Amino acid sequence: MRHSQFSEVPLQALPRRQQEVLQATVRHYVDTMEPVGSHTLVRRFGLPASPATVRSAMGALEQKGLLTQPHASAGRVPSQLGYRHYVNCLLPAPGAAAGQLERELAGLSLQWAALDDLLLQLARRLADLTGLLSLITRPQRQQPQLQALRLVPSGDRLLVFLVESAAASSSLNLRLPAAARAELPALERWTTAQLELERNVGRIDWSTLPPQLRSSGSLLRQGLRSHRQARPLLEQDGAVSLGLGGLLSQPEFSRSESLRPLLQRVEQDPQQVLQADGAGAIGGVWIGLEHPHPALRECAVVQAPYRTGSGGLGQVALVGPMRMAYATARAAVQSVATILQQLLG
Repeated sequence: MRHSQFSEVPLQALPRRQQEVLQATVRHYVDTMEPVGSHTLVRRFGLPASPATVRSAMGALEQKGLLTQPHASAGRVPSQLGYRHYVNCLLPAPGAAAGQLERELAGLSLQWAALDDLLLQLARRLADLTGLLSLITRPQRQQPQLQALRLVPSGDRLLVFLVESAAASSSLNLRLPAAARAELPALERWTTAQLELERNVGRIDWSTLPPQLRSSGSLLRQGLRSHRQARPLLEQDGAVSLGLGGLLSQPEFSRSESLRPLLQRVEQDPQQVLQADGAGAIGGVWIGLEHPHPALRECAVVQAPYRTGSGGLGQVALVGPMRMAYATARAAVQSVATILQQLLG
């Protein structure tokens, strides 16, 4: 996957001077979106070094891939790896606005008429605070993973016993065509081998079904699909999102076509934006190509999970350009996730 080349790069400890220069460069670019040179860094941030010393540190950071130079005569800007090092190693304490949000949320109670009212209020507060796109998924119950199945023919019917955990099982009762009966022992052996494959994680890869099992395999596949679709939705699907106006005001997204893939993904499948359980996000943060979905390649996503007392799992996130105030975004997202878990726990 494309994101692995970034998420697996080991971040070496930087000398103190290079840490100061990288931190100042990120802060400058977040504020101005302008490449910066050594004289500006010394003057604006009061770095205790000469411009020549800072310029040397910037060159070393560029060699390490943490800074880049958009044009030959321009100053430097953070690279994607530079943002990653900043988030992992140099992130400052969140600002006063994040602290104010946490205090506001501490006094929140379940006075809302419905869950969506609560999520809408929190999403609006996040968007107003950060100027980014806020996204809160409704809590989902994870579908239990299929661990084993048994096929038992009974006259013209096929009984399928599904084992999903030590405490959860179910069964199907399917019409069994005579032509499919002879295939059942081999089909059961094949499905058992499929479920034991680590890469399948409780799923059956039907694309590898042997041709000689096509009749019984098609029957079983359709039965399993109908069984999943018939299960009641214990909690609502989808997400609440706000802050599109703030995102449109960001220079990186001034052209509507640059936002279209992201907005389509948010509308059609917000779980792909947040990767549902957050697996793969380093410290709850995706930066650029770390995210496996192409629609997010120019973005950063900061997310945190929350759980409900009934076992549902939801995500709180902010989506914006890689040039974002990560400390404030991460603190704000965590505050909202914490209050949701308290109120819904």
